[in-house]
Amino acid sequence: MSLIVMKFGGSSVGDAERMKRVANRIVERKREGHQCVVVVSAMGDTTDDLIDLTKQICTVPPTAREMDMLLSTGEQVSVALLSMAIHSLGCSAVSFTGWQAGMYTEAVHGKARITDMKPDRVKKALADDKIVIVAGFQGMTEEGEITTLGRGGSDTTAVALAAGIGADVCEIFTDVDGVYSTDPRIVKCARKLNEITYDEMLELANLGAAVLHPRAVEYAKNYNVSLVVRSSFNHNEGTHVKEEAAMEQGIVVRGIAYDKNVARISILGVEEKPGQLAKVFGALASEQIDVDIIVQSGVAGGRADFSFTISLNDLDKALTTIEGLRATVGFREVTSETNLVKVSIVGAGMVSTPGVAAKMFAAISDLGISILMVSTSEIKTSCVIENGRLNEVVQALHTAYGLDTDSTVFVGGPSERR
Repeated sequence: MSLIVMKFGGSSVGDAERMKRVANRIVERKREGHQCVVVVSAMGDTTDDLIDLTKQICTVPPTAREMDMLLSTGEQVSVALLSMAIHSLGCSAVSFTGWQAGMYTEAVHGKARITDMKPDRVKKALADDKIVIVAGFQGMTEEGEITTLGRGGSDTTAVALAAGIGADVCEIFTDVDGVYSTDPRIVKCARKLNEITYDEMLELANLGAAVLHPRAVEYAKNYNVSLVVRSSFNHNEGTHVKEEAAMEQGIVVRGIAYDKNVARISILGVEEKPGQLAKVFGALASEQIDVDIIVQSGVAGGRADFSFTISLNDLDKALTTIEGLRATVGFREVTSETNLVKVSIVGAGMVSTPGVAAKMFAAISDLGISILMVSTSEIKTSCVIENGRLNEVVQALHTAYGLDTDSTVFVGGPSERR
C-alpha cells in the first residue's frame, strides 16, 4: 500500500459529471489499497466569475485581504462537493480547507509562499482510513489571516502536502497526458516526455509552460518529492519529474516554452553613479515585482540607459514605483512596451553542447524576426521578440532541434490554471 497525493485542477472538476468522474477515479485508487490525499482547485471558471463580481460591486479596487477572503471560497465548494461524491460511492472522505490541513504562509495576500506545514489533521484522518480532500491555492498566516498562493497555487499545495506527510508520489492531473516538448496546441507533433529533470521542469515552468507551477517544482526538488504529471481524461502513463532523467539520443533541447505575459521597461538617461540599480530594483522588489532580463546600454555623458522585463500584470505598479524614484535616481525618461513575448529553449544537455544558442538565433533570423533581448543560463536560452509571429517561431525551433514526431498529440481541454 502506498500513500498518494492527487491534485485535480479546475477543468477536471468543472461540472457535476466531471466531479463524479474524478470521485470514481479516487475511489478506484482507494480500493486498490492506497491511502489517498486529494488537492482540488475551484470548479471551472469560478475564480474568474468571482473576480468579475468584484468589478460589478466595487467602485474602488478591493483590498488584497478581502480578495483572498473571496477567492478562497471557490476551493471550499470543490472539496465539499467532491467529498460528498466520494461518500455516494461508498467510501469515507473528509474535506479540509488549506488552513485546516495545516498550510501556513507568509503574510502576503494574493501570492503568498508556504512557510510551514502542520498536517496533523490530515495524518489523523488517514489513520482513520478516510480519503482526505484538501482545498488547494490557500493557507493561513500565523496570525490567522487567510491567504492565497496565486495562480497555480494548488500545484504547490499538493507538493507541499506530499512532502509534509511523506507521500510516495504526488500526481498532478491536468488536461494533457504529461509534459510535452512544447505547447501541443501550437505544434501538433510535439512529443510527450517520459521523464524530465527537476531543473529542466523548473526552467520550463518559470519560462511560461503552464503544465506545472514553478513553486511546486521548486518544492518538489527541495524535498525530493516524486512528481508525475498525467491526464485526468485517461489512464495513460504520464511524465515523471525527477532528479535525473534519461537523455534521448541526439536530443539536446528538451522543451520550448513561451511567455506572452511580458512587458519591457526602459529607463533612459540614468545618472551614472554607484547604487542606482540597487535603488530601482530594491524599490520594485519591495512591491513584490519580479524582474527578469536586465540589459544596460553604454554610458555617454555620465548617463546610461537600461531595460528590463517584468510580468505584464505588474506594469502599471512598476511604472508608478519608478516614477516615484525620479528625484533620487535622476533619469531623463521611462518608456514601456507590451506587444512582446519571450521564447525559450531548455535542456540539461545544452551546457556541454556548443552552438545550441546560435541555432536558435539563426532559426529566428531566418524568419526575418528581430531579437530584442537575450538571456542565458547553463540549461536555457531566452529571446524576447515581438508577439505577432509567436507560433511560427515555436514551430521553427521545434523542428530545428529535432523534436518533431510523426504523430499528432491529443489535447484534452482548456488549460488548468489553479
